[in-house]
This record gives sequence, C-alpha cells and structure tokens, in this order.
Amino acid sequence: MSATPVWRAVLISLLLSPWAAAQSGGASTSTTTCNLDDGRQVYVRYNAVPTNKEKIANGKAWAPGGTPMTLFTEAQLSLGSSMIPIGAYTVYPIPARDHWTLVVNKNVTPGAAYDEKQDIARTAMETAQVAQPSDALEVAFAHVGARCTLRVYIGKTASFADFTAK
Repeated sequence: MSATPVWRAVLISLLLSPWAAAQSGGASTSTTTCNLDDGRQVYVRYNAVPTNKEKIANGKAWAPGGTPMTLFTEAQLSLGSSMIPIGAYTVYPIPARDHWTLVVNKNVTPGAAYDEKQDIARTAMETAQVAQPSDALEVAFAHVGARCTLRVYIGKTASFADFTAK
C-alpha cells in the first residue's frame, strides 16, 4: 500500500473527529485546504471563534477558542528558514500591534499548554488592516505553484505567511 492513501485516511479521520464533536455540541471547527500541483495536500483545522467573544493578547501565543490551530501536511514544507516534515502540528499566531508571528509547534497533545521549546518553525507574518472587519476568525490558503499562503483574518486584522512545499 502506498504511503499517500494511508496519509489521506489518517488525515480524513483526524478531520472528521472535530466534525463529530461539533455535531454533538462541541466547539465549531472549520478546515481550509491547500491542494498542491502534485496531488499532495496541506490542511489547517481551527475554531471559527466569533470576533467579539475572543480576547487576543499581544505578544502571547493565541489558541482560538482555547484550542490551537492544527496543521496536517502530506508534503515537507518550509516556513521562513525552517523545514517542517510530513505530519501533524499545532499552529499558533502571536499577535502584536503592527505585525504578527506564526509558530508551528510539534506538540499535538489535546489540552496541552503552549511550550515554546517545542517550536519547529517561526516566521514573521505580513500584517495589514482591512476595511471590512470579519465577524469570526477566518483562515484560508491561497495557492500558487509550490507555495501555500496561509491567510488569517480576525476583526480588521489580516495576516499572511507562506508555506512552500519541497
């Protein structure tokens, strides 16, 4: 059996778990996908928290709704100057007044507190203000060639970081 179908099965089961929890009254989750040209995929799962109910502290790793975003990748990625192997990771934006930072962390244990010592990648995000504020956290990928640009929108803030497939 090829590794790709196995990874797809694992990713699908992981992606359906929060859907099942949401159906039973758990937190609302959303998933965004980047489909690479060679068929491999990169997913981010996150809580689509309402903007007016989320407190975001500058300089602190942010886990929307108390749960970090989760990155699943079928391709080795680069983020900034760091390499991210195939697998599952947590993702933490770190807000600041005029710029955000994106952190990829190897600790995927549910309920675990953020531990900077487990970071495997960190990069500055391009950050701007948008005219029309969002009512809830929105996360999306823009795909061009081997690059998947992660876009994070909350309130009037829009932040972007590039993942590049290897």
